[in-house]
Amino acid sequence: MTQKSKQMQVPIVQDILSANDEIALQNRETLDRTGICMVNLMASPGAGKTSLLLRTIESLRTKLRMAVIEGDIASTVDADRIAQENIPVVQINTGGQCHLDAPMLRRALHQLHLPDLDLIIVENVGNLICPVDFHLGEHLNIMIASVPEGDDKPYKYPGIFLAVDAVVINKIDLLPYVHFDLAAFRTLVTGMNPDVHIFEVSCETGVGIAPWADWLVQQTGKCQD
Repeated sequence: MTQKSKQMQVPIVQDILSANDEIALQNRETLDRTGICMVNLMASPGAGKTSLLLRTIESLRTKLRMAVIEGDIASTVDADRIAQENIPVVQINTGGQCHLDAPMLRRALHQLHLPDLDLIIVENVGNLICPVDFHLGEHLNIMIASVPEGDDKPYKYPGIFLAVDAVVINKIDLLPYVHFDLAAFRTLVTGMNPDVHIFEVSCETGVGIAPWADWLVQQTGKCQD
């Protein structure tokens, strides 16, 4: 790639992000008018996004009116699992795009009856890089880091750890069997992002889900104040 090509790409990328941010702001205004909290859930493939969603639905179905927006490159497998819980769900298939964007979310929001909702959880495409750059209109950004992935993720993907409001460490039931220095991971993450909330959970056993769910209730209440 020539130097001129690189220079041409910069303003093009800036224009794309700027247009996306404008629509994200419109999405946020729509949510704020109806008192809905929207959470952008990000993780690498296999970290446990859908498993955490199912546990969260189980914990909060009597406390909050929820809906889910499922982002995948293809298929409706995860959306079908959510639908079995009698929760409104909208599927977005990106057709190869490695992240959701604000226009996609705007179309999805139009498919939900917003006055009936308190909380929307967006399951973004499994990726630790692209989703961070594309705002959706969300109130909270959440990352799931699973124990089998190792404790060096903050070194490899600093951008997402700097951008999130909370990190959910999933699969802690596997700590006796894999190398994951939980204390070092916590120290590293809070050193990068001092305001981040960290939750240790096992979606398999249910350990730690209650504090995570309680925090979501608190955050949703702030959106409705």
